[in-house]
Amino acid sequence: MATVGDRQIQGAGTTPEAWLQWSGFGEMPAIEASQLVPPGHRAVVVAPHPDDEILGCGGLLCQLGELGRRLALVAVTDGDGSHPRSTLWPTTRLRNTRPLETREALRRLRLERATVTRLAIPDGQVSEQEAVLQQRLLEFITPEDVVFATWRLDGHPDHEATGRAAVEACRLRGARCIEVPVWTWHWATPGDPRVPWERARRLDLEEDVLALKKHAVNAFGSQLTEDASTGQGPILPPAVVARLTRAWEVYLT
Repeated sequence: MATVGDRQIQGAGTTPEAWLQWSGFGEMPAIEASQLVPPGHRAVVVAPHPDDEILGCGGLLCQLGELGRRLALVAVTDGDGSHPRSTLWPTTRLRNTRPLETREALRRLRLERATVTRLAIPDGQVSEQEAVLQQRLLEFITPEDVVFATWRLDGHPDHEATGRAAVEACRLRGARCIEVPVWTWHWATPGDPRVPWERARRLDLEEDVLALKKHAVNAFGSQLTEDASTGQGPILPPAVVARLTRAWEVYLT
């Protein structure tokens, strides 16, 4: 699927079971949603593709909604490059469908009041448009925002470019930026020295919150079903979903 250096998103990746058996999660310092986004601050989630905001931060978003925090989503791309050569999911259909899936996912999390800003940067070309993205983020965020973006070394070029742009925009604006591993769980292994575990914090999700997150993930039907026109399996096969719907989320603070 993608390769950045030695961070390869190919094959089945590290199994969900291998991660669940790792003692590192239990040893990881826990953090609460109210600590990640204190009162008076707005949470801004910068998602490279529709679904990244829910896969990475769905539980946190749900908890922040319950706390009454202001929530804003920045959709970097419309995710219209997920099904190359597909006649079932051509780019025009994806461009229309995937933002609607995000809206439905937010509704399932009871976050209808969250704002969504679409930047419409071409899917797969975020690296080439990184300076544009950084400028758009500078215009959007404020020093009081807490910004969540995919980790700069997440393994997917769009994710890494999004992380770099967000970190730099936050530095210039004086906002806090927290990075979110998404594809990391595919290519990394438990205790992997390439991951900055010393920065990692575990956000525990209660059963009801986890259930809402899983329900929200299921809103992304375009990514969860096989493509009969190409014979390809789902973009998000069960193992990928399982790795990202554990009873906790991890944030690099």
